[in-house]
Amino acid sequence: MKKELITIAGSLGSGKSSTAKAVARALGYRHFSSGDLFREIAGARGESVEATNISAEIQKDIDHQVDERLQRMGKEEDKLVIDSRLAWHWMPDSFKAFLLLDRDRAAERIFQDVLKKSRVSEEAQSVADVRASIERRFASEQKRYQALYNVDPTDLKNFDLVIDTKHNDLDAVVRIVLEKYKAWRGNKTRV
Repeated sequence: MKKELITIAGSLGSGKSSTAKAVARALGYRHFSSGDLFREIAGARGESVEATNISAEIQKDIDHQVDERLQRMGKEEDKLVIDSRLAWHWMPDSFKAFLLLDRDRAAERIFQDVLKKSRVSEEAQSVADVRASIERRFASEQKRYQALYNVDPTDLKNFDLVIDTKHNDLDAVVRIVLEKYKAWRGNKTRV
């Protein structure tokens, strides 16, 4: 029987955390966000998320701290929804979803979150600032994950489901994930 484990990856600002929280709530599963953990690490270091991403290119222990926790969770837990860039890699038996969003729309969404102060350790003065930060973060993550693990976290072949969140609101994305997860589990999950 397949594990009751969902990993949600995706583009920056695509709605990974919101989707994962809503899916976990609908299923009665626990939610974990490696992005929140990374933001906590950045805050503890007194750095922005972007600065911590750049630091992680040299200080491998930053990524290892997050990835080791994900690996443990994949082995020890069930009934779990994780939003993370690499959880799919550490949890190959999970149902793997990827949320797509173009970078311009992502910058707009993230900037709104920054204005509402709902993003810890992130600052920006404009959508253009966020767009530039997205580019730098994306390049840093691609470089690090390739060097550390020889993986491309945006290769869509690695996922059971891909959803463009530009054309789907949160309710629609959650509905699609739940429907496809239920089918993947062989209709053994109540939704």
